[in-house]
Amino acid sequence: MANNRRVSKVSSLIKREISMMLVQDIKDDRVGAGMVSITDVEVSGDLQHAKVFVSIYGSEEARAETMEGLKASQGFVRRTLGQRVRLRRSPEILFIEDRSLEEGDRMINLINQLEIKEPEELESEEAV
Repeated sequence: MANNRRVSKVSSLIKREISMMLVQDIKDDRVGAGMVSITDVEVSGDLQHAKVFVSIYGSEEARAETMEGLKASQGFVRRTLGQRVRLRRSPEILFIEDRSLEEGDRMINLINQLEIKEPEELESEEAV
């Protein structure tokens, strides 16, 4: 089992390599339907499995199409990753859609919609 520092290094290396593959190597048109960015990569302690969290910007149809394209390209990504990264075994790749950025944006919009009262207004309401 690898130590934490090695797991984090492999994780960042996989993130960088898959990001480059998204830009240069993956030719599936479905992947280009939505704008894709990798938000995080979680690698198991034995370096055999990697969860790749992707954020997809676009409509629901474009997201679904992009996820289909990513899932179809898992074998290609694993094979190419095995050639670029020197590991004993290349990890199984699993693409997972990450909607945390979208949820954060929604929360910020909700907070901005709240009516913010100035401290002077609060004091005048308490006096009444």
